[in-house]
Amino acid sequence: MMFCNKKKLLEVERVVKANDRDYNEKFQYADNRIHTSKYNILTFLPINLFEQFQRVANAYFLFLLILQLIPEISSLTWFTTIVPLVLVISMTAVKDATDDYFRHKSDNQVNNRQSEVLINSKLQNEKWMNVKVGDIIKLENNQFVAADLLLLSSSEPHGLCYVETAELDGETNLKVRQALPVTSELGADISSLAKFDGIVICEAPNNKLDRFSGVLSWKDSKHTLSNQKIILRGCVLRNTSWCFGMVLFAGPDTKLMQNSGKTKFKRTSIDRLMNTLVLWIFGFLVCLGIILAIGNSIWESEVGDQFRAPLFWRESEKSSLFSGFLTFWSYVIILNTLVPISLYVSVEVIRLGHSYFINWDRKMYYAAKAMPAEARTTTLNEELGQIEYIFSDKTGTLTQNIMTFKKCSINGRVYAGEVLDDPSQKKEITKKKEAVDFSGKSKSERTLHFFDHSLMESIELGDPKVHEFLRLLALCHTVMSEENSAVRNPEGQIKLYSKGADTILFEKLHPSNEDLLSVTSDHLSEFAGEGLRTLAIAYRELDDKYFKMWQKMLEDANSAIAERDERISGLYEEIERDLMLLGATAVEDKLQEGVIETVTSLSLANIKIWILTGDKQETAINIGYACNVLTDAMDALFVITGNTAVEVREELRKAKENLLGQNTSFSNGHAVYENKQRLGLDEGAGGAVTGEYALVINGHSLAHALESDVENDLLELACACKTVVCCRVTPLQKAQVVELVKKHRNAVTLAIGDGANDVSMIKSAHIGIGISGQEGLQAVLASDYALAQFRYLQRLLLVHGRWSYYRMCKFLCYFFYKNFAFTLVHFWFAFFCGFSAQTVYDQWFITLFNIVYTSLPVLAMGIFDQDVSEQNSVDCPQLYEPGQLNLLFNKRRFFICVAHGIYTSLALFFIPYGAFYNMAGEDGQHIADYQSFAVTVATSLVIVVSVQIALDTSYWTMVNHVFIWGSVATYFSILLAMHSDGVFAIFPHQFPFVGNARRSLSQKFVWLVVLLTAVTSVMPVVVFRFLKMYLYPSLSDQIRRWQKAQRKERPLRSRRPQTRRSSSRRSGYAFAHQEGYGELITSGKNMRAKSPAPASGLEKTLYNNTSWIENLCKKTTDALSGFSPDKTVKF
Repeated sequence: MMFCNKKKLLEVERVVKANDRDYNEKFQYADNRIHTSKYNILTFLPINLFEQFQRVANAYFLFLLILQLIPEISSLTWFTTIVPLVLVISMTAVKDATDDYFRHKSDNQVNNRQSEVLINSKLQNEKWMNVKVGDIIKLENNQFVAADLLLLSSSEPHGLCYVETAELDGETNLKVRQALPVTSELGADISSLAKFDGIVICEAPNNKLDRFSGVLSWKDSKHTLSNQKIILRGCVLRNTSWCFGMVLFAGPDTKLMQNSGKTKFKRTSIDRLMNTLVLWIFGFLVCLGIILAIGNSIWESEVGDQFRAPLFWRESEKSSLFSGFLTFWSYVIILNTLVPISLYVSVEVIRLGHSYFINWDRKMYYAAKAMPAEARTTTLNEELGQIEYIFSDKTGTLTQNIMTFKKCSINGRVYAGEVLDDPSQKKEITKKKEAVDFSGKSKSERTLHFFDHSLMESIELGDPKVHEFLRLLALCHTVMSEENSAVRNPEGQIKLYSKGADTILFEKLHPSNEDLLSVTSDHLSEFAGEGLRTLAIAYRELDDKYFKMWQKMLEDANSAIAERDERISGLYEEIERDLMLLGATAVEDKLQEGVIETVTSLSLANIKIWILTGDKQETAINIGYACNVLTDAMDALFVITGNTAVEVREELRKAKENLLGQNTSFSNGHAVYENKQRLGLDEGAGGAVTGEYALVINGHSLAHALESDVENDLLELACACKTVVCCRVTPLQKAQVVELVKKHRNAVTLAIGDGANDVSMIKSAHIGIGISGQEGLQAVLASDYALAQFRYLQRLLLVHGRWSYYRMCKFLCYFFYKNFAFTLVHFWFAFFCGFSAQTVYDQWFITLFNIVYTSLPVLAMGIFDQDVSEQNSVDCPQLYEPGQLNLLFNKRRFFICVAHGIYTSLALFFIPYGAFYNMAGEDGQHIADYQSFAVTVATSLVIVVSVQIALDTSYWTMVNHVFIWGSVATYFSILLAMHSDGVFAIFPHQFPFVGNARRSLSQKFVWLVVLLTAVTSVMPVVVFRFLKMYLYPSLSDQIRRWQKAQRKERPLRSRRPQTRRSSSRRSGYAFAHQEGYGELITSGKNMRAKSPAPASGLEKTLYNNTSWIENLCKKTTDALSGFSPDKTVKF
């Protein structure tokens, strides 16, 4: 097996002979069986255990279990550690086994599919797993392709066939594949196919779906093979009755399986912080063990002899130092609950619940495509509540990616489909002019509405340029695709038709096009300024002799193995020159519904939105203004257009100086500054940025700016701006921009796109979101979350993301608090038991505390809790800021939780200890025994942590009630059962506290101690939170009070006659303690876009107007002033 793997790694090219298994087997190619599963029945247990104990937490508790088996150092029985350890490992093992079972099931389903294989000159049904390299397979319509095949023949003319590649790239449109003419003649003749003995020499297995190179040698001739001749595994044959193919790659060597590698594992900032904190806790545990070990050594040397003398126990060889060494390990065992074994499992359960909430959210369900939102990972939910930068594609993400032909420029003349500048003018024109009637054209597009009749007149007059222009569009198939076609007309002329981006195509034009180029460039700028997408159109007449020579050179290049791509690229460059310009097309790609509201809302949440697009600069800027990423109220718009590294550096420097308000001359720079007003800088800010700015940079300038010596200047300027628009960028540059921010800014990034060109950007960001658009599912397949529309991003972040972060932080704070409160009681008790490693609690209580008594309430809080309603989370985007600033759980909050736990442990130990000291019961008997003390402390602990989680719970459901009060009831039930006579009679050594619970809990004194302990532990928290809420309320506190007031008023409103409608002014006043939004309602200002009426709250005042945004930001300033510091950017 190792030899085979090594051989595969060394494979440079593949040699396959048709219909000859013996020949092909000497190369030891992989068969067609696939294995995506990890285990089988025999290997599951050892491999899974090995994987689980590679985790530090599991290995640590296994080490503790081994220590507990040593009698000299263990004061706890082995089950106190093995029960929770086995429970955690079993849960993980069940999950792993379930996942692998479904992988086995999927593998078997695929491997057992039937396929017709040509064996011994006849077709036989074979399972896919038995197909070998070199076999010839027959496929029928709607059948999955079993392996990567060389297409030999088909039922269609010229050896054509049609395949659907949705499983490979997500695209549902059919692709055309064509067999070589020499093999298509084989047809369906089984005898001819059985005699086929061609040899294919091709590339080694790889994951490039769009590329293939090889040569077929047959009948003393060689034939070049390209990707158009190959049908890949995972495709489905469509609209083709049958076809035959020769297997080139099978099983794991197919391109589908080569692309199924593991995605880069992403970890959240909370994950990284938890790992650090667990290490700190472990260090703290070691320090406590050392302190108690030193105490034991001192106690043994000073006091221990007085206890041993009456027992005639004099072991001179037992030194105090050795006793301290053993005590250290004993206390490491006792205090091990400081390092929570159930923490990671609980976190995964909570994240799983949050993922289901995302999947089940009907408000993110897109009915037009029947597509819900999908959480494709369960490990990143809380990071959705910490986003600071969004990197968005434009086409198909912000826009619909549905192109409507609007205008064109032909030979220097503009033909306009509609007049878009003035809506009233458009209405007037459309009344006067009817749409051009194309009904007489049998091939015309019925949905095309074009209002410029001069185009039809030019066609009817036989304008050769117009005819050439339309012929080119017809032959190059689509309005937007960049494409080249060489065709021969009926007169025998050969013409090369080319269309593409103007920046590329204009460089290939003949010098005689200079005047037309100038006019067409002006038209393109005009089109782009209206937000239309443009392509340039050109052609070239080719000499027949030259074309035949070029075609021969192309065939030679295609058949070459070495430097094949470079040679082909050079030949295309050679023929695509001296082009004659025809004109340009302009199409409209409208914004998706809800984009404006979403962008505005996210901006108010202090999220910076960067647009990364391949469109022209003018188009990108226009779209930026259309979706409110760019606004007229911005202080300045910096446009970087330098062509060299020196120019780009200078422009960035001048932009930065302008941003900081320095007096600088801009006469010699290439940067364009659209200053709206002089920058107002706070003199005490020390160079802080106090305005709203935007940066626009194009692809060739970005290439220089991303160089190591310039990237810091770019980053400082870009991060000081509210919005960045990068235009004419490549997919690689998109990923580089994301990596730049990730590398140098301690901020969480999100990338969202819909196409294959966005995949690298999506994978580079902390969180990647794929839009299921018109470009297939490539982006979705590479993403962490899948959405149908950009507008759902608002709800994903402001509701689900914020709630996930809020819940996870509350869970962690409580989890660490209860574990410290529970464990440190042993530390205080050590000073009163001679550092003998005696535990305070019953051993079964220690075992069950984390996994039974307190596990479900904290899970319920972590899954269901919420501070404000979902509507208010959307209506008040400023609530999102605590996640960005990491306020709810950080190192400071951790130490506060630890201090809270230490205080509670002090109360839990010393109040019962002081109360029990020399105390007699109601019957006059002495009750200050160890067992009664242990029951009292344990009962106090359960009640205190239950009351504490009740105080921490902001949103009560039936689940919370059942879990919290049910856990308390469960504790008393188990306590009475384990201390009963019946259990003691069966297990006398495991349950020694016989009758103690019933006796202790019958004493009023014990209940008074429990009550005093609970009040002392909880009251400071209640007082602190009360004072904080009423003296220094956060924005969420204010909204919660408003929500409570609304709930109280609701019954009164239902009885009171409705004399006037309730406006958003009340809610606005409740949040901000200001005058609300009456000014907006009565202003009569026009909105830039229309949207459906909102549900309630702040959403009633639509986020469509720049003046509204300014108004809202102004009105929420006071509400936020007590909530977070002013975030200014400093260089």
